[in-house]
Amino acid sequence: MTLYMIGIGLNDAKDITLKGLEIIKKCAFVYLESYTSLLQCPIDDLEELYGRKIIEADREYVEKKAGLILDKALDEDVAFLVIGDVFGATTHTDLFLRAEKEGVDIEVINNASVLNAVGIVGLELYKYGKVTSIPYPMKGFNPLSFYGVLEENLKIGAHTLLLLDIKADEAQFMTVNEGISRLIEAEENFKKGIISWDTKAIGIARLGGKAKILPGTLK
Repeated sequence: MTLYMIGIGLNDAKDITLKGLEIIKKCAFVYLESYTSLLQCPIDDLEELYGRKIIEADREYVEKKAGLILDKALDEDVAFLVIGDVFGATTHTDLFLRAEKEGVDIEVINNASVLNAVGIVGLELYKYGKVTSIPYPMKGFNPLSFYGVLEENLKIGAHTLLLLDIKADEAQFMTVNEGISRLIEAEENFKKGIISWDTKAIGIARLGGKAKILPGTLK
């Protein structure tokens, strides 16, 4: 049978495409990858519209038990749901490549992602440079590589989309203010003068739904 990797959009249950919905309704098993993005509606809303019980797949499940999903897809139609678009994280690409390697039939149904929905702020999409993430610091490790990406984008006159970290298993979701603090921390560390409290930026939350957009300076 087939493994269907289906993007379900950014906001609520009704963001699913008609094609995606039709496929989900015929699948024997439906998984929702629940750790690389934040679902903006109760999972019950998805189950009611889709008419299927949804199995939440956290980081450990996807990374350590992906074989179970693929094994089921050899005999049954299986849906693997991703918030936003399908290939929003390397984990999803890994699952796709593993399915191909193991001879599992696979089909991808795309949907909206933050990479196109960000157009609502009014900046032209083709003028964005490399996208990067602002991660939380970890014990003994404080990743600041986003600073280098921002620097390179500035050199070519490109905008930078900075994705804020989430740790779903710990219920941690980085706020815009926390992201700003990380930017200032990086500037204080590297001291290249590319970020200041007067740097212009746009804070965005809840893309794809009732988005909150706040332009201004980091201050």
